[in-house]
Amino acid sequence: MTDSKNRLVAILLAFFLGGLGFHKFYLNKNFQGVLYILFCWTFIPSILALFDFLVLICTSDARFNELYNSN
Repeated sequence: MTDSKNRLVAILLAFFLGGLGFHKFYLNKNFQGVLYILFCWTFIPSILALFDFLVLICTSDARFNELYNSN
């Protein structure tokens, strides 16, 4: 059974908890998630999460599945 990722969940995590890197952990980018947590006090991860949020919104479902749901 595959661990299927949902684009809407990733978008919501990036918007609400992106400054702490929750969307990165959800998308199996654990190293990036740890970096977001380590540097959250600088607010730089919050700015990056805003860009991630916008990219996820503009990404099509097909491209999202290709990137995060293919084996």
